[in-house]
Amino acid sequence: MKRLLLFFAAAMLLAGCGKTTKTNKNMDTLSFNETQACFMTVIACNEAKADYIALAEAINGGLDAGLTVSQIKEALSQLYAYTGFPRSLNALGTLQKVLEQRKAEGKTTDEGVEASPTPANYDALTQGTEVQTKLSGQPFNYDFCPAEDYYLKAHLFGDIFARDNFTHADRELVTVSALAGLESVEPQLAAHVRGARNMGLTDAQLLAIPKVLQERVGKMEAHRVAVAIQQLGIVDSVNDYLASDIYIQNYVDLKSSWRRGEPNTAYAQYFIGNSYVSHYGGGMVNVSFEPGCRNNWHIHHKQVQVLVCVYGRGWYQEWGKPAVKLEPGVIIEIPEGVKHWHGAAKDSWMQHLTYHKDVQEGASNEWLEPVDDETYNKVK
Repeated sequence: MKRLLLFFAAAMLLAGCGKTTKTNKNMDTLSFNETQACFMTVIACNEAKADYIALAEAINGGLDAGLTVSQIKEALSQLYAYTGFPRSLNALGTLQKVLEQRKAEGKTTDEGVEASPTPANYDALTQGTEVQTKLSGQPFNYDFCPAEDYYLKAHLFGDIFARDNFTHADRELVTVSALAGLESVEPQLAAHVRGARNMGLTDAQLLAIPKVLQERVGKMEAHRVAVAIQQLGIVDSVNDYLASDIYIQNYVDLKSSWRRGEPNTAYAQYFIGNSYVSHYGGGMVNVSFEPGCRNNWHIHHKQVQVLVCVYGRGWYQEWGKPAVKLEPGVIIEIPEGVKHWHGAAKDSWMQHLTYHKDVQEGASNEWLEPVDDETYNKVK
């Protein structure tokens, strides 16, 4: 079968430059020890996040723990299929710099072995279809886009998974860890968590991933994997906590150039969760909502309120209407007399500037009932 030219660059990236040795690995078993698996998780996630300073630190730790250059190279090159060539190439460049520095410092590294040559009768499409079916638990055909279906089968699950310096379990550990570092890919992450189990990762090895991410990468990354693991029905108290809304509300950090301000104690009785206020003068106030925080339904009488979202994600909703997403740059002008609420998304802080205009004599705010969980959980 003729190879598409699209695969040329991929083949060049995946080509090894070290010694080649035929392996007899059990492809359904993780080949890393516990410490090495920990560092491989951190390496893969930082590659996806494009955090190359943290990646260099993790690479050094992994090499000290006995990971080989070949193994780290394999992980970073495989991830081009999940995180893109730019991140993969930059990560490989980071690996090169680490190796140069270690050599200058007189540190030894194990080069490891490269993948064995594919046999003469190798058929990428057949091989990839078998691997994808095993990973998915059933045949998978992406009829909507046959070209993408071919790329997945023949290249990703064929050419890449055929390289035997990684087991299939190794590859799924790397993939799950990387997808945890990306936003808005929860369906793919959940599918690969299931696939990792099908490819031989034990429940204990899966549960180690979010715990490592919490300690060494970030809490949002840990939460994403913990949710996917929980969906498998794996019972574990630590994982259940990492998957919970309470965990996110308590631990998502505010990383904004806008001031958080002081606790909004004067109006705390009208909020679910914690909010903060910072006064900028001229009647302009910045209100910071922690994840999951929202104010009660309320009405502004004899005045118009304006909201300007400057950070994070959240919601604005008028009574009887669908919720509107609040993202940086979104401006909401709330008419006088309209019942409404606004607040942060479950997994993000939200900050908005607010001021009032067309203020008439006797202007006031009427605070009403809280926005209950049922209402809040329905917003999309």
